[in-house]
Amino acid sequence: MNYAEAEKMLKKCGQEHVLAFWKKLNKTERAALLEQIAKIEPKSLAYCREALEKGAEVPDSSKGKAPKVAVLKGKKLAEAVAAGEKELKAGRVAALLVAGGQGSRLGYDGPKGCFSIGPVTGAPLFYFHARKILARTIRYGATIPFYVMTSEANNEATVKCFEENDYFGLNPKDVFFFTQGMWPGMTQDGKIILDKPGHVFMSPDGHGGLLAALKRSGALADMKKRGIKSVFFFQVDNPLVEIADPAFIGYHVMNKSEYSLKLCAKREPKEKVGMPMQFGKTFRMVEYTEMTDEQCNRKGKDGKLYFLYGSPAIHVFDRAFLDREASQPMPIHLAFKKIPVVDAKGNVSKPSEPNGYKFEKFIFDVLPKAKVASFLAFEQKEEFSPVKNAEGGDSPASCRADMQAKWRRWFAEVGVTVPESMPIEIDPAYAVDSSDLKSIGICLGAE
Repeated sequence: MNYAEAEKMLKKCGQEHVLAFWKKLNKTERAALLEQIAKIEPKSLAYCREALEKGAEVPDSSKGKAPKVAVLKGKKLAEAVAAGEKELKAGRVAALLVAGGQGSRLGYDGPKGCFSIGPVTGAPLFYFHARKILARTIRYGATIPFYVMTSEANNEATVKCFEENDYFGLNPKDVFFFTQGMWPGMTQDGKIILDKPGHVFMSPDGHGGLLAALKRSGALADMKKRGIKSVFFFQVDNPLVEIADPAFIGYHVMNKSEYSLKLCAKREPKEKVGMPMQFGKTFRMVEYTEMTDEQCNRKGKDGKLYFLYGSPAIHVFDRAFLDREASQPMPIHLAFKKIPVVDAKGNVSKPSEPNGYKFEKFIFDVLPKAKVASFLAFEQKEEFSPVKNAEGGDSPASCRADMQAKWRRWFAEVGVTVPESMPIEIDPAYAVDSSDLKSIGICLGAE
């Protein structure tokens, strides 16, 4: 894109002020600004301005009902596992990781996926995810392609982490990196914000932006070419997640579901998790901020919370469903934030109060579009311990403790007691569950 093209596009969108400091910029700064402008889609600007005009909408959740959540046991569990293993052996399953965030809240300067979490080795979050995929690949003798959504801020460092660690044992040809979209911040009157004279303030378009990014990057086309039917979605900060869990994959396939969600019981009534609710024949995710006190505390006939199960963002999508929705518009969520801004003289100021909007899309907003949606319960201690805070709950310390507690339970299942005082870590490629430890134990006993 050259200056004339940029000027024409911006004038058409009512954003010509973006070039206000053009004459003061050097050659490098001009090139960088034009590169930014080239990535701004007029259609996206229109969506954002429309969202500003409408304002933040808080949907009425009062008529929502708790969905039917399955708990797999006995014969039903065995059937789901068998169906899932069939899909895995046929190579029809992919893993999709959302990893666009930085580790700033953890005091770490780099991609969150590179953050050290191994209790003994200090291995990064990416290690545990990649090695679980490798373990499934070895067990079922078929490739599970790994799609990793990064951001412009961390893509280079993420790829470097994988390269320096030999892709953690995975075949590089089966790891597909792609970046999520970026949207410019806007003032309340819909004007793009410059945070430097030659730079537009941009922020990631949210995990819901992965649909457009999958299509734009060619990842969806790659999935189709590989014959992928089910896509396992998870987030980078949860090393306990059971990636491509056969029972979950099988349950999804058996129900002919387009969008399946794993849910876990809330730890307390007002826990900050999204709650799937049923409205007539469709479902949608309700944010905890949209729920009334009565809804949060309501009890069912069994004495438990009526809205018991929340979503930790562990999903399985039908690949064709993702393909269908990738070109469709999604709701836009507003976040009023403090954003550095340039004044008329080109001076940068950092506001003490929120002054502009960031725009995001959420992946669960496609839930109402699913012709069939399924919900499966799981135990939080087994599959969910995120690394979000530097200290306290959901911190590196609590996560490492939960990882080790899980591994100790595995050893206990095969008759081995590991003392609480002894640090422990298991390479997921060595054992992805207790049955692997049992098999290894039999072999050692035979020797």
